Amino acid sequence: NLEQIRHTQKHNKEQFSRGIKDLNKKKKNATMYEFIKKTAQEFNIENFKLIRSDVFKFIQNCNNRFDFIFAGPPYALTNIDDLPRLVFEKKLLDNKGWFVLEHTPRNDYKQFPFFRSERNYGTTVFSIFVENRD
Repeated sequence: NLEQIRHTQKHNKEQFSRGIKDLNKKKKNATMYEFIKKTAQEFNIENFKLIRSDVFKFIQNCNNRFDFIFAGPPYALTNIDDLPRLVFEKKLLDNKGWFVLEHTPRNDYKQFPFFRSERNYGTTVFSIFVENRD
């Protein structure tokens, strides 16, 4: 699993408490990086990799594939629409892997080739994309 961007960290303890077997987190913000590192230590997480990097640089240099990628960027991110395109251009997902992007209703990804569905919670939308190339 890879979490690329997240503007709040409420779910970190939830992920860790559910026994994630292999978790990679990408953080640019130094404060959040240290918070996640501390949380992982508190839960004695093994198979955990924390990366301090800009998400777009990370994507360009990543050679790994994941079964699940979550991105919850700040809603004001001007190039948010590049995220799904780059994830699939770089083939970062395993076959049938999921990319979930958190965004506002002003972003619409229904025409994107790998779009599967969305969950709308008012001001927050989760678009789900699935890798379907063999």
